[in-house]
Amino acid sequence: MGKIVVTEFITLDGVVEDPGGAEGFDRGGWAFRFERGEEGDRFKLDELFAADAQLLGRRTYDGFAAAWPSREDPMGFADAMNSMPKFVVSSSLKDPAWNNTSVIGLDEVAGLRERVERDILVAGSIELVQGLIANDLVDELHLMVFPVVLGAGKRLFAEGDEKAFETVDSRRTGDVTTLTLVPRSS
Repeated sequence: MGKIVVTEFITLDGVVEDPGGAEGFDRGGWAFRFERGEEGDRFKLDELFAADAQLLGRRTYDGFAAAWPSREDPMGFADAMNSMPKFVVSSSLKDPAWNNTSVIGLDEVAGLRERVERDILVAGSIELVQGLIANDLVDELHLMVFPVVLGAGKRLFAEGDEKAFETVDSRRTGDVTTLTLVPRSS
């Protein structure tokens, strides 16, 4: 049975909006001010290679679908991104152009665990992630914490969310700290 693994670049104040700077957020691009180091790059590669599928929200899908099909890299990251099955939670996307993409509803997410053996990776997709957290559908969180405070922007946890997590791994990778967390049992 697969597990839903959320992976996010996040600031010290919990902002996850526009780490790469392509979304038009006036404070976007913050992740590029720091080095995540060779170990951080390896973490991201291993994370993707441990997954059987990707789960994406509509905006993240649009950004990824515009960028990844034309990319190549010697490490195989682009090949994995492009060939892996992708599930987009959307009510407006009707005919996805990126290969191996299916459109599903939020009510179908829990059933994805039964369809794959390994991880279902959720990158970005903040509104989707907030819905997954609210519905106790996140099995693991991978947070790459960047040492910056932005003071504004979309945050990982929605106002009023109260969830307890247990840290199962933490490591320094370049300028950032990578945390792996699982929901704490009640």
